[in-house]
Amino acid sequence: MGSHAKSWLVEDENAREMLERVLTARPFLLLPPLHRVPLRVGNTVELVGPSSSSKTHILIQAAITCILPEQWNGVIYGGLGQSAMFIDLDCRFDVLRFSELLNRRITEAGSSCKVDCNKMDSEAQFARMKHYNEELFALCMKRFLYIRCYDSSEFLATLKTLHYRLQKDRDTHGLNVHLLLIDSIGAFHWLDRGSSSFSLKGDNRKSWNIQNVSEAVVQEIRRLLSLHPMLVMATKAVVLGNKYSTNELTRNYGKWPAVDNPYSRNVTSSDQQLPYREYMPVVWQSFVTHRILVQATDDDSVNDGYPNGSVYLLEWLMPPVSSLDKFTVTDIGLFILS
Repeated sequence: MGSHAKSWLVEDENAREMLERVLTARPFLLLPPLHRVPLRVGNTVELVGPSSSSKTHILIQAAITCILPEQWNGVIYGGLGQSAMFIDLDCRFDVLRFSELLNRRITEAGSSCKVDCNKMDSEAQFARMKHYNEELFALCMKRFLYIRCYDSSEFLATLKTLHYRLQKDRDTHGLNVHLLLIDSIGAFHWLDRGSSSFSLKGDNRKSWNIQNVSEAVVQEIRRLLSLHPMLVMATKAVVLGNKYSTNELTRNYGKWPAVDNPYSRNVTSSDQQLPYREYMPVVWQSFVTHRILVQATDDDSVNDGYPNGSVYLLEWLMPPVSSLDKFTVTDIGLFILS
């Protein structure tokens, strides 16, 4: 007991290392609708839902919050001031939409400051603010890293070499990548499953099936998180309607222990019924620490303020949260309704 306490008190890091460790482990809250549960770097959040349920839009909003500064030139933007990496497996990312939403966040924050501070008195000040907005937009876009992959081989190759790209970006801009966003983690699942086997490009030593691909993806992401602590967010398209017991989900769970990921949690609730049929291998499911269900709703009664927007329902499945969130997505962004 005494030797254990003494070893705990032995100084094994300097002040800078201690601050980096403490600040990295500190939880943070994203903007609604991801505000219910505090998230930490190392967590893996899975956004599940049918097609056209605003999953990608939620990723975009999280990325914008990450790359915006908390404060810049006296204007409060409420961002994290870090870089974000977006891996597009769906190959439908709309960079124009992303830039429009980023510009709007910047303009709205600057406009509110100008109104509050009564700085709209002269055209010169307006031109100066416009220049500041353009400068901040360019700065934020440098913090947004984008990669598109067309098959599982490219995805795995990207994960294997991502450490060097992130290291180069950190050396260039002096910022860490805080968010790893993967759009449509199951994009290649059915293609890979339809093939009896395939070989990794340039590697004929063994053939990989869908299980081996998933194991390799999880292994590479874990290795990446050990070198670059990040919050991982991934979307997954599902078909609602077929309830699926987590007893089946956790079958053979012991084959893939989560000890390598100190942030992971077991899916252990035997009574939980998922409102969709799970198709991803268990190795990926055991890697997920938080799960959110997003789906469209026909309820327009609470959408009077945004007549042109679709209404969506968001539910935390893991950890379970009693309250549900309704939000709408319009041409100008995402807004919480209740």
